[in-house]
Amino acid sequence: MPFSRRRHAFCIYLFMIKKIVYIFVVSLVLCTSCKSSKSRRIWQRNHSAQAGESAPSPRDYSITKDNAYNDIFLDSLAFEKFIAANVPNDSITENMRDFYNMRNFQFAWFDSKGLTEQALGFRSLYKYSTDSVNKQLDQRLDALLIRDNSVSATDPSIVKIEFQLTRRFVQFLLDAQNDKNIHAHNLETFVPIKKQSMMELADSILSNKNKDIDNYASVNPLYSGLKDELEKYVAIAKKGGWDTISITKTKFVLGKNFPELLKYKRRLAATGEFTAQDTTSTFTPELEAAIKEYQETHGITPDGKITTPLTKSLSVTVNKRIQQLLINMERMHWLPVKREGKLVMVNIPEFMLHVSDGNSHVQHMPVVVGKEGHTTVMFSDDIEQIVFSPYWNIPPSIARDEIMPAIQKNPNYLSQHNMETVSGGGIRQRPGPDNSLGRVKFLFPNSFNIYLHDTPSKSLFEKDRRSYSHGCIRIADPVWMANYLLENSPEWTPERIEEAMNSGVEKTVRLKNSVPVIITYYTAWIDENKKMNFREDIYGNDSAVAAKMFSNSL
Repeated sequence: MPFSRRRHAFCIYLFMIKKIVYIFVVSLVLCTSCKSSKSRRIWQRNHSAQAGESAPSPRDYSITKDNAYNDIFLDSLAFEKFIAANVPNDSITENMRDFYNMRNFQFAWFDSKGLTEQALGFRSLYKYSTDSVNKQLDQRLDALLIRDNSVSATDPSIVKIEFQLTRRFVQFLLDAQNDKNIHAHNLETFVPIKKQSMMELADSILSNKNKDIDNYASVNPLYSGLKDELEKYVAIAKKGGWDTISITKTKFVLGKNFPELLKYKRRLAATGEFTAQDTTSTFTPELEAAIKEYQETHGITPDGKITTPLTKSLSVTVNKRIQQLLINMERMHWLPVKREGKLVMVNIPEFMLHVSDGNSHVQHMPVVVGKEGHTTVMFSDDIEQIVFSPYWNIPPSIARDEIMPAIQKNPNYLSQHNMETVSGGGIRQRPGPDNSLGRVKFLFPNSFNIYLHDTPSKSLFEKDRRSYSHGCIRIADPVWMANYLLENSPEWTPERIEEAMNSGVEKTVRLKNSVPVIITYYTAWIDENKKMNFREDIYGNDSAVAAKMFSNSL
């Protein structure tokens, strides 16, 4: 889809940036037990301790492997050993004990498949919000993400990381109370604990009695917008939802009559795109406009045509959309609310990059992300360097799986693709117009070898679904990005940048001020024009969360 058609962009002005005064509100937990009289928040625990009330929360034995959010449990003796050896602070000790008692010692940051989304969310939040970083712990987290293997609840290294993350989390919340911009009564100590019925969870969020949700929504307009949409979709569901539409090979022509169009009009009327009082079977200009509006907010080229992708999207059930809203509202709990400074954000399912500066939306551009088997990792860091006319140092896995078989078929493959071998047996591609990284790359140090870069394959940006890379992120307008990042370096004029990009000689430039970048995964959000957006769950992340979050996942 052309960039000029993608103006209903992801609303990013509320996201995190490093070294700022922030407002952090962790959400209400998703388990019913957390709403009971037994529940205790860290801020309450801290204040109670100051008043001499230090009785711990009782252990909640109603949490079982059958109803727990995560599927592995800790040994409480291992917890006591960790506390004795690593946590001398009584306040942190008691808060950690409460934390795990209310989970019945269910893991908070791991399930049997590895790190949870909450672990990744808190890791990004912590990095952006503090200067104190345990590099050894972060390196272990990176290693686990790269390994992407199942974990054992009895593995001492996994257990240690679990407790270290919880200690960091508790200390983070206690420290946050001292910030005058933090509303301590909104802080919640827990990540999700129990599965819930989807509609029960939706109703609890929408209940007028849920003051915690209302408080959170009042300081996060993006979350508030999704809450409003949740109310709309729940109302639709309670009225019976909408009908699915069968795939057809009919070629619909504007101005002609087609019996199938009645279903399209009813479906688009249900969610508000089609507002005309029209019950005919005619393909009218009003229907075409409604289709374009729907396409624009669902990642489909807005051409007004009735296609298979459009029909499939329209046939996603209302309950599936409610589930999608709830999952993405949960993801937003890990985002501070503050508007200040430059930020680059990539939303993987949207295939878009967004640049903001405080409240201002600066730029939106299409990107190409990782394909199946080479998925782009969700994490955050800072862009520190720009490399003009870069070499492409081919990762060993690509050299082994793709380059070497190609050489066996064609001994001239390397020379034909401007590649060369280097010491140690590696392979790299020289700078040039056909280099896979294009004419420039943008580096933010990470363990995943992921960065932003140019590409010679420009045609991919015209596609709706843009998951073709080996994990790195190809951007549509690298010239603009280079000029923007170097705007505070007057010696780097547009002419000099263009020259460096086309010189054929690699040159690295360190930015005077690094720029935060966050790579995230949202399949439902409110855009800057206050339009509801949905996208496909391209990596299956929503499905994985739904299986843990809901007792009746779809």
